[in-house]
Amino acid sequence: MNIGFIGLGNMGGPMAANLAKAGHNVTGFDMADVSVEGVEMAASAAEAATDQDVVITMLPNGAILRKVAGEIIPAMRQGAAFVDCSTVDVDSARAVATLAEDAGLLPVDAPVSGGVGGAAAGTLTFMAGGSEAAFARAEPLFEIMGQKAVHCGDSGAGQSAKICNNMILGVTMIATCEAFALADKLGLDRQKMFDVVSTSSGYSWSMNAYCPAPGVGPQSPADNGYKPGFASDLMLKDLRLSQQAAESVDADTPMGQLAQALYTQFVENEGGSGTDFSAMLPRFEKRGRG
Repeated sequence: MNIGFIGLGNMGGPMAANLAKAGHNVTGFDMADVSVEGVEMAASAAEAATDQDVVITMLPNGAILRKVAGEIIPAMRQGAAFVDCSTVDVDSARAVATLAEDAGLLPVDAPVSGGVGGAAAGTLTFMAGGSEAAFARAEPLFEIMGQKAVHCGDSGAGQSAKICNNMILGVTMIATCEAFALADKLGLDRQKMFDVVSTSSGYSWSMNAYCPAPGVGPQSPADNGYKPGFASDLMLKDLRLSQQAAESVDADTPMGQLAQALYTQFVENEGGSGTDFSAMLPRFEKRGRG
């Protein structure tokens, strides 16, 4: 296929490289001066989108997605697929999908899970929203960039699935870190705590696959000085999106709300910015009940 790829940062760059490696013709654009192996660089987003079978975007937020969509939709040819892999608010995803459909395009909102490592390894999970025809067009590319793609429903459903998933992730990571900090103060060995919880009713992905305690469980960012696999700043972004969505549909999400408040405090006031989201554990270690 001829593919335009706009947004070649930590996630987009490796994803585009995997498509090129698989034999697709990939033309890329990024605001920064970057180069990606196998990808021919264009001078603008519109140029990267012109005459492509599929255009993929990986952008920081909904406002930028709306702006870029305004530039590329007029340049895209009718019948092409517009696949947005950014994590943005549901309203922006749906608004851009409507613009794309009105222009005769096949829109898919397909945020990802799996982080930078998954992008490089081609093991991402895609949560997709859009029509059956749009998903069918994008699916072969999802198979190259990832290991799983779930068609979640109509436009906006991919973003909805992503923010619900990451709200659970933020809440369970906080609970896991709290529990380790409590275990420390109770004199319980961390390895013993892991051995019990990881095989009992308290098990979770945060505990079993991404344990926030260094030297316990499988390798995780905790074993690398909490350098980000998934940055606290990005967790905060996703929690804010979850609460924005909850507000828009009048959903009661008190744990999601509290998780957002804690990550806001951690990122903005306690030096958590730039650390992995599991660095909540050293935060709790240092704190008492007050």
